[in-house]
Parts: sequence; structure tokens; C-alpha cells
Amino acid sequence: MKSSGPGAEVLFEGISTARQHLSLSLPLTTQWRALKLALVGCDAAMLGVAFRIAFWIRFELSLPFFKIQVTPSFHRYQLLVLVSIPAWLLVFAIFGLYQRRNLLGGVREYSLLFNAATIAILAVVLAGFFGVFIIARGWLVLAWALAFAFTIAGRFALRRVVYQLRHRGWFLSPAILVGAGPEGKSLAEQLSSWSTSGLRLVGFVDEHLPEGTLVFGHLHVLGNLGALDDLIRRHAVEELILATGTLTKDQIVSTFKRYGVSDQINLRMSSGLFEIITTGLQVRELGTVPLVGVNKLRMTGVDRVLKLVLDYAITLPGLIVISPLLLAIAVAIRMDSPGPVLHRRRVMGVGGRQFDALKFRTMAVNGDEILAGRVDLQTELALNHKLRVDPRITRIGRLLRRLSLDELPQLVNVLRREMSLVGPRMIAPEEIGKYNQWDLNLLTVSPGITGLWQVSGRADISYEERVRLDMYYIRNWTIWFDLQLLLRTLPAVLWGRGAY
Repeated sequence: MKSSGPGAEVLFEGISTARQHLSLSLPLTTQWRALKLALVGCDAAMLGVAFRIAFWIRFELSLPFFKIQVTPSFHRYQLLVLVSIPAWLLVFAIFGLYQRRNLLGGVREYSLLFNAATIAILAVVLAGFFGVFIIARGWLVLAWALAFAFTIAGRFALRRVVYQLRHRGWFLSPAILVGAGPEGKSLAEQLSSWSTSGLRLVGFVDEHLPEGTLVFGHLHVLGNLGALDDLIRRHAVEELILATGTLTKDQIVSTFKRYGVSDQINLRMSSGLFEIITTGLQVRELGTVPLVGVNKLRMTGVDRVLKLVLDYAITLPGLIVISPLLLAIAVAIRMDSPGPVLHRRRVMGVGGRQFDALKFRTMAVNGDEILAGRVDLQTELALNHKLRVDPRITRIGRLLRRLSLDELPQLVNVLRREMSLVGPRMIAPEEIGKYNQWDLNLLTVSPGITGLWQVSGRADISYEERVRLDMYYIRNWTIWFDLQLLLRTLPAVLWGRGAY
């Protein structure tokens, strides 16, 4: 990473200080308290809207698939809603949906919300079973589904507001990195580049470097481990992050004893090999010795089944619906330029197995001849594996790439279980070396037609950033993460950002 000049460093530090003073005008605990109150109000409003729409669909639209067409007392259901909303909010609270550690967590928060909504609706069903209320089954199903969808939407909107506020210095927890070696510097780089992490790094603590040593960006060594208590008070630190690879076992244990059970400090430890091996670790005792094992695949058991069901549930009907579009594209390609309709690209799959990923042909068949003599383009292609202005692309190919329609034949690869709808970016065999130690993880998950890289700017982001996003996806995969990325793909394609 290129180092900034002195002027840029002073400017960056000045902006950081200004934001810090702005956020300190309202204590961090007060900021979080306000967010929790906003969440309670948002959840209550979304539940009310969901229940009202459920009533409208079930009883007022007179849809034919509801066998019994009745119009019950609106006031009776209104009373049910007035009783249900506080009960649902209580269930949400029991599931930790207003605890700071579970907020702004994206798919983890959605998973908790799904479980809480399911338990809450079961409580309503029990109330109906014991005769407290007489409730239509259609309304119950609609209320459950809409309550889940609407509360997710409300929390998603609030999270976007918080992310914007974080750019202005709000909702940021002061953090100190313990250990200023290569691992600590790497952690600082990754945390600083993730603008919505919620951390404001104030500096390093290190036993080997003198106080004041510049380590990364504007971050200096603030002192040694003996000065931690004073530094925590001075900077109102809430997060301690240990770069375990640069610390001795005794230092880690000592730090954990001092802060591991503190109510004021969150102690986090980098996971060493876990940053390289993201497939998951299991602890198993052999005799009386606990040993850590590494999963060979990132997804096993129920996770694998859920991903397979999601892939087939969308791909099979999707191919049937878009078959006329596929035929029209094939005809357009043949009319636009000579050559085959499909292009086969050799890529890496799970376990290092290679396969041919299918795409609509978007380039002229004499592409090598077109690039011959263009050293600048050959250099750019070797560096990024893409050209921003590519003379080999045909007229219809440029449109297909802009709309990401060239990738539709990869749905066949999904049916053949070579790819998934969502996953890391597929790479050619010659690219594997650019992943360095991360290639241990990349080949544990099927490549995806779309993924985190797709909704984050596609070709506008650097190659290193693509690698980091792929690793983040593999490490944090859940079925909810896949659903979220699928929903975010359509706007990314329509806006066309980073597509060329």
C-alpha cells in the first residue's frame, strides 16, 4: 500500500479528529440508546402495517384461493393487533434483537428476526387454540410472512442511516490494536477499509516498538501493555483487538485475565490461521487433549442442502421463463458477428476441479489478432484480467455485458452443480497464484454467477479488493447472506456500475 505524503496524513488526521469531536458531542451510549428506541418504534410500526395488510389481503380482496370468504369484525382484529404488537416486541427482546451485539449485523440479525417472528406467530396460534381469539389461518400465514418482511425492511433502512452516520463520526467504538507487527498492520488495513465496521482505531499497543512509531496511515504506537489501563481511560476505548500472532502466550493470557470478563471492554482476538483457513474449525478431544480440526469444505450438512435447494428453486423455473430471451440473444449474436453463440471459459471449481463455464460470446473470434501490437492493452489484461475499453467486444456483446445477460448460460452450470447462483468470483487456473494463501479457501466453495463482488462495484474495484470480498463471503456465509445478495444483484445490474 502506498504511503501518504505528510500533507495528506495531516489532513486525514484533522478530518478524523473533527469527526471524533462531533460524535463525542453526544455520548456513544446515548447514541446506541437512541438507536434502540428507534428500532422499537420501527418494529412496532412495521408490525402494525404488516398485520393491517394481512387483514386486507385475506378479508377485503376476496381472493379465490381462500375457500371461506368472510368479513370478520375489523375491531376484533384491531384488538388482536394491539395485544400482539407488544407481545411480538417482547419476543424480539428475548431473542436479543435490541442488544447492541446483535444490531447492524445484516444476515445474522435477519436470522434472529426470522426465529423470533416464527416463535411469536406460534404464540398467536396457541392463543387461538385455547380460544382466546378466533383467528383465520390465512391471516396467520400472511401476518407471519409480512411481519418478517416488513421488520427486515425497516431495520435495513435504519441500518443504512447508521452507516451514513458512521461516515460522520457517529456510532463508532474507539478501539486499540494490541500488536503492531505485520498481522496487526494487516488487521488495521482491513478494518480501516471496511467503512461500516463500527470501529474507530485510535492506535497500537506494542512491546517492541517505541511510543510514537507510525505503523499504518495515521495510527501510531501509543505505548506498551503496561500503559493499557491509562490508554483505555484516556481514549474511552471499548474494543481491544489482539493480533495473536505477534504476542506470546503469556501476554495473551495476561491480557485476557485483565479485560476478558470486563463489562466495559470487548476483547477480541484475531484468529491466526482462521484468516487463511476460512472453511471452519472444529474442536474435538482425543483422550483428554483438545485438538482443532479444519473442515475440508465450507458448507456441509444442512447448509449444503439449503444452498442446493435455493439454487434449483430459482434456476429451474428461471430457465423456463427466460428461454425465449435466451433464443433471442442467440439469434442476435449470430447476426451481429460470425462465430459460435456460446463461449467456454476454463475455470476453477470446488476442490480444484476445472470445468467450462458457459457464457454468451461477446467478443470477435479474432480477438488475439485485434490485440496484437497493442502492448498497453496486453499489459492491462495481464494485470486485471479485464480491459476497461476492450476493442475485441462486439456491438451486441457490449450490450450483453452492460446488462450482465452474457452470464445467463451459467444457469446450466448451476444445474450441473459446477456453480452456484451466489458465490465467490470464478477465476481461471492462471489466476490462482494471485490469491496467495487465500487459495486454500477459494476452492472450498462453488463459484457464483453473482456475489459480493458483483454488488460492490464489479470491475470498478481493485483485484485485491475482489479477493478480500471473496474471503469475506466464504467466512460469513449463511443462506440469508445469499438471499440478501440476490436481492441486491438486480439494482447493481440495472445501474450497470462497474460493468464492461
